[in-house]
Amino acid sequence: MNARIAALMVAAAGIMAATVAPASAATVTAGGTPSVTNGAGGVSCTTVLNQPCVWQEKDGGGGVVGVAQVSADPGQLTIVKVEVRTQRAWGSPWLPAASATTVTKGSAKAVTPRVVTSDLKMVCATAGPALEAGQQVTTCTYPF
Repeated sequence: MNARIAALMVAAAGIMAATVAPASAATVTAGGTPSVTNGAGGVSCTTVLNQPCVWQEKDGGGGVVGVAQVSADPGQLTIVKVEVRTQRAWGSPWLPAASATTVTKGSAKAVTPRVVTSDLKMVCATAGPALEAGQQVTTCTYPF
């Protein structure tokens, strides 16, 4: 009986880590690197090659858009994917509500369509070299 309870606790901890870890990866910093301001909402991003900077912007219609940008070498084929995810109830899965993808040489930016919902929201982005999936990095905002 104790083994079953222990196994259940390990499974619950694994599920908790899988859902909390993306939200806790919201800030990516590196010492000595300059910051960049997105120009719209004053969000400051640390400039690290192939590390996405992600944020949300509220629009006048009561919705939000997800925005992500990534700095890259000018000759690199770069991908940036951004999603606005929603969660209807605590413990339910995060579901994509809107997404956008940009593939270009050098630095890139992507903006999702507007999402209007009262559900909990989170913006996640994946960015990096388009031809090397193992070097792409995913980061998310905290739920809002």
